[in-house]
Parts: sequence; C-alpha cells; structure tokens
Amino acid sequence: MAPLLRSEFLASRVAQQNFAATLLGLPASKLRAAYECPDCGSGPHIVHGRPGYLLDGGPAPLVLSASRASGWVLFAAVVHPEPGLRLGADLESAAGTEFAGFDGVALTPRERRHLDALDAGHRALERARLWARKEAWLKMAGVGLRVDPNSLDVLERPGLWDVELPASADGQDLPAGLAGAVALTAP
Repeated sequence: MAPLLRSEFLASRVAQQNFAATLLGLPASKLRAAYECPDCGSGPHIVHGRPGYLLDGGPAPLVLSASRASGWVLFAAVVHPEPGLRLGADLESAAGTEFAGFDGVALTPRERRHLDALDAGHRALERARLWARKEAWLKMAGVGLRVDPNSLDVLERPGLWDVELPASADGQDLPAGLAGAVALTAP
C-alpha cells in the first residue's frame, strides 16, 4: 500500500473509533476493534469486513458502516440498535466509475436506460450515485460483491437513501463528484 493510502487508511480507522466513542459517550481507548467477515469470522483478530467494537469484553451497542473515497470518509451508525438491524453506507467518486465496461458490469438494464436518458453532463455523478446506493445496500445485506451488482436495481428501493453531502467539512471543500448513500433495514 502506498504511503499516502496507508496514512489515509489509518487516519480513517482512528476517526472511526473516535466517532464510535463519541456516539457512545466514552473515551476511544475503551473500544477495541472487532470486525466481522462472512468468510473469516469476527473478533479483534479480524481487520476487514463490517466494522464493530468490543466494550468491556462484549459487543459495543452500535451498528456501524464506513466508506472512503477521494481522501474523505463517510460514517453511519445506529446506537443501541434493535437486534438484527443492518446498516450500510458508501461514498463514491464519479471518477472511480468512469471506465469502459463499468455500466455493463455494475448497472441493471433499467439503470443503464435511466443513465442514457440524462444529459451527458449529469451522467458521471448519477453513475457514482447508483454505485454508492448498490455498495450501501450490499454492505447492509452483508453480501458485498458476492452478488452480481448488475442484478441489483437501486433506482427505487425501500430502506435506501442518498446522503446529501455538504460542500465543505472542517474548513475544506469536498471534491466535486462525490456521492453517498445509506441503507438500513430492521428485522
């Protein structure tokens, strides 16, 4: 991993732990990372997959999702969730979806028709929005890219919302072309 990417990754992990601790009203040092992967299991020895934390030896009362794009991080969380509540969040850059073949691999025929009906100047951001919605839904469902993304239509799907991103955060302008989405389902 390149030094800049490594630094961004580590900074996002620290920010995530601080975010979780703030929501729970306790010092970040009380939380111990415990990720969950459908293939590898869960616990403090897992460093990828769905983020989570241990608090005093048991699961922290928090459902969390995170995504990184263009040097920015999007966090979403529910504190004291009902059992079985699922959450997914995703942040995408339009530049990351602009390559030959993306639409055929990532979008349903209906989504491609929707995209084709737009003015050319709006397609890149809309493509990123659709991809963010798919990623958020797949994270929430816990299946990731085990599901063929071109089989999942996200134009109209209950429990899925676009995130209205601010123009700036912490005194810095967000780059143009970012799209975010959150998916939430209760048991």
